[in-house]
Amino acid sequence: MTELKKRVLVIEDEESVARFLISSLEANQYLTRWETSGNAGAQAAIEFRPQIVILDLGLPDMDGHAVLLKLREWLKAPILILTAREGDDDKVRALDQGADDYLTKPFSVAELLARIRVGLRHSESGVTGLHYRKRGIDCDVAGHTVKVDGNLVHLTATEYDILKVLIKSAGKVVTHRALLKEIWGPNSVEHTQYLRVYVGQLRKKLKSKIHPEELIQTEPGVGYRLAEE
Repeated sequence: MTELKKRVLVIEDEESVARFLISSLEANQYLTRWETSGNAGAQAAIEFRPQIVILDLGLPDMDGHAVLLKLREWLKAPILILTAREGDDDKVRALDQGADDYLTKPFSVAELLARIRVGLRHSESGVTGLHYRKRGIDCDVAGHTVKVDGNLVHLTATEYDILKVLIKSAGKVVTHRALLKEIWGPNSVEHTQYLRVYVGQLRKKLKSKIHPEELIQTEPGVGYRLAEE
């Protein structure tokens, strides 16, 4: 039985970028639809029922953030935003409004496809399961156990809570604000120094001698991303 192609809606007014996206996606067996404005994109989402949306924030007819909010009123599919804007505030705002991830122009085909795979995987399986095994780390979320290179590692309650939030969104960026709100409550969303200290401690404890690559990746000015691939 032939597997149905995943539907991707591209909302992008810049033709060269859109054609790059469409050709890259179709070459990798995705079914695509392209719209050049926010209003047309929102209508296409109703008709096309995409399994993932790629949304440019700089659209001609309406602000990309407004399109994002309009889609999030009913659409549960992952939304990947594209931005050429330099400011991190714009990315954080979009993530807080319900975007699942972002790409900053220019980006590679490999980066695009990796983000799409992560988005679809989360969408299809809900939370990333109760077990995380990557780069020498074995974390049983339900059992509250963490091993590095096969050895049990003790985490404080706060360190474990941070790791659990990152595992649930593995491969996706989690904003500073989202982490602070989840761990310390809504009155602590500006206290990013808390995160820096705890994430620094967590990185040291999760350092694998076999896999020296950084497990918790920093997205400067935005948040953190736990390695998924």
